[in-house]
Amino acid sequence: MSLWFGKIKEPNGWMGNMAPYPITHNGQVWRTSEALFQSMRFNDPLIKEIIRAENSPLVAKWKAKSHRAHYIITPMSPQDIANMEACVLLKYQQHPKIASMLMATGKHLIYEDASNRKGVNDLFWGTHRDPKNPIMPINGQNMMGEILMKVRGILLANAALPKPII
Repeated sequence: MSLWFGKIKEPNGWMGNMAPYPITHNGQVWRTSEALFQSMRFNDPLIKEIIRAENSPLVAKWKAKSHRAHYIITPMSPQDIANMEACVLLKYQQHPKIASMLMATGKHLIYEDASNRKGVNDLFWGTHRDPKNPIMPINGQNMMGEILMKVRGILLANAALPKPII
């Protein structure tokens, strides 16, 4: 079986980076993992703060794109993927309820639904559904789904560790 997520108000929307789960990183609170992720593409503290200050994760993403000339990380590069993994892991480590929900997905495949989007980035992070078989992907690398499944594995492995006796 497969699990799909898209917009935050749709089923499984809590899995997405736009979902309103604040995370703390380097002593600062970020409203979403998306905002933190976008900021990690920059060295400039002023640009980082512009992104962090946004209430909307979508506007934070747009603000980041408006400063793309100052990227120090190439989008969709190995470092960009590592940054996304770090942001997603932080999100679940800091929110036990959704960490439990992610672990409860078991071994189901997870896909980010980019069916209504056509950009190259969308098909890197997500995938399109097959209209004839909506539980199956038809194209796209689904990197977000892969990252979520990797984070789920990390969470499950850590949950299985014995607790230290103090």
